[in-house]
Amino acid sequence: MELVLVLAIPAVGAILLALVGAQQRAAELNVVISFATLIAAAALVLRIIGAGPMTVAREQFFVDPFNVFLIALTALVGFTTAVFSRPYMRIEEDHGRLNARRLRLYHSMYQLFMTAMLVALSTNNMGLLWVAMEAATLSTVLLVSLYRTRASIEAAWKYFILCGVGIALALFGTILLYFAAEHVLGGAGMSALLWTHLNAVKGQLDPTVIGLAFVFLLVGYGTKVGLAPLHNWLPDAHAEGPTPVSAVLSGLLLNVAMYAVVRCKILALGAMHSAVPGRMLMGFGLFSTLLAAFFLWRQRDIKRLFGYSSIEHMGIITFAFGMGGPLANFAALLHMTVHSLTKSAIFFAAGHASQIAGTQRIAGIRGLLVVSPSVGWGLMLGSLAILGMPPFGVFTSEYLILTTAMRDYPWATPVLLAALGVAFAAIFGHLQPMVFGETDARPLPHSPALVPVFVHLSIVLMLGVYMPPALAEWYRVAAHLIG
Repeated sequence: MELVLVLAIPAVGAILLALVGAQQRAAELNVVISFATLIAAAALVLRIIGAGPMTVAREQFFVDPFNVFLIALTALVGFTTAVFSRPYMRIEEDHGRLNARRLRLYHSMYQLFMTAMLVALSTNNMGLLWVAMEAATLSTVLLVSLYRTRASIEAAWKYFILCGVGIALALFGTILLYFAAEHVLGGAGMSALLWTHLNAVKGQLDPTVIGLAFVFLLVGYGTKVGLAPLHNWLPDAHAEGPTPVSAVLSGLLLNVAMYAVVRCKILALGAMHSAVPGRMLMGFGLFSTLLAAFFLWRQRDIKRLFGYSSIEHMGIITFAFGMGGPLANFAALLHMTVHSLTKSAIFFAAGHASQIAGTQRIAGIRGLLVVSPSVGWGLMLGSLAILGMPPFGVFTSEYLILTTAMRDYPWATPVLLAALGVAFAAIFGHLQPMVFGETDARPLPHSPALVPVFVHLSIVLMLGVYMPPALAEWYRVAAHLIG
């Protein structure tokens, strides 16, 4: 029942907002729907903690401690982003960048996007996972192009084409997965695509076919993760779409795509009895981290800057999952959590900073602490958190990843340290003049919704100082399931 509510509430909300999304109270309705989804997700978490993993709808949906953690995180960030978007989108409407028709599109596609991500996280069917990822792509293409400017339409097309190529490769990988499974599961029909069935017989799957399938699935879903070299869509989509869309792209969509990659890696490791899948993840992760760190120096747009930061951190997470083992997986899950919360908080603050300055160009944003102290503090604390400054949780997860790499793969440690050092210098160099200095900008006409910023950062701070035993055990169980 809980899972049905988690999936049904945003789906019904998307239909409802498609009808009334242009009305004055549509933003409040979007918040209410997102809050109801969060409550249903919390009930689902309690169910899984109490009763263990479960399957629903003839095994088409499967929830265990690994994906229920991501479902809860998705519902939380989805709710806080809806809260943030209420005043943000009204300011955009006041500035003439949006009208009632586009707001209806935004609200309905937002809930459709949430539905697609929650389906992708909870489905047991690898084919349905592919369909949900494609639905998430199509809904976000419309959100990225919401402003209908030349740059936003170009960014949406780039996003659609590159991710379309990735999704096509993932489809071919899924077909190969089915081909390998059917030979083992016999006349099981579509049950050959059920992840629980595949996981039960992974040791019997043809390693050659599974290895080839994993290459296509990694490149395909890795495109959605933002892994280099198919990462070019991500900075443009973050820069040209509305800021709430940037927040859910970095905070949620990248995690969902990473989840798909990890599920595929579990099958590949079991079938191939080889370290190759892990080495591939480590290679893509290191390359993405290093490339993004150096690209940070060249950025002149605040949202593109933090878009490249997302590529860097998803590279770190990919590298950690590639190392494997309980500690590395624990650190990767923790980093997914703190990155999602911190990066969405940064985009909330950066969005309002751009509205105050009237531009997204870093050179045009100055003196935030003078004109709006809450925005200035939010951006500064969020940036320090994402750069791994103690005592924030990002420092804890990066410390765990680095120490694990020192122990198991010492050759990779200098690469990670170099990337982190370059990223720190680049972002901190951009941050100082934006937060401090002289400005003649005026406060916003509507009070900015910065409660989500400080709620997110408070959770990230708590995870760096003290992790509740129940949450730590949850991470440990999920890390063990990944293998």
